[in-house]
Amino acid sequence: MGRKKAANEANRRREPPAGDVLQRRRSGLLIKARDLSVLCDVQVAAVVLSGHGKLYDFSSGTNCSVATILQRYQSHCETGGRVAPVVCERETQLMMENILTLHEKERKLRDENELLKQEIAEVEEDDKRITLPITVPKLQHLACFLACKGC
Repeated sequence: MGRKKAANEANRRREPPAGDVLQRRRSGLLIKARDLSVLCDVQVAAVVLSGHGKLYDFSSGTNCSVATILQRYQSHCETGGRVAPVVCERETQLMMENILTLHEKERKLRDENELLKQEIAEVEEDDKRITLPITVPKLQHLACFLACKGC
C-alpha cells in the first residue's frame, strides 16, 4: 500500500461519513427550529439540501407550510420590510369577526339580565302580597277577638 492510500484510509477512520454528520447536524437544526417556534411563538421554515440533492424541510405549526412561510418572506422583501397588506387585511378580518361575536354575546347577556330583573321584580311583588304587614295593634286585636270567641 502506498503512502497516499494509507493516509486516505487513516482520514476515513478519523472522520465519520458526511451523511452521518449531515444527519446529526440536520436533526439538531430542526430541533432548534422547533424550539424557536414554540418558545417565541413564531413561524419557522427550514430547508436543507444535501450534497446529493436530497431535500429536507421543516415548518412550524399545523396550518402553515414551508411554501406559505416563503410566500410571506417574498412579499415582505417586495414591500421593503413593511407588513404586507394581505396579512393586515386577514388580521383585520379576524378582529372584525371577533368584535361581531363579542357584540352578539353582549346582546344576549343584556337580554338575559333584563329577564332576570323582571323575574326579581315579580318575586318581590308576590312576596309583598303574601306577607301582609301585620302590626302590633292588629295582633292584639286579633288575640282579643280569639279570646272572646273562645268564651
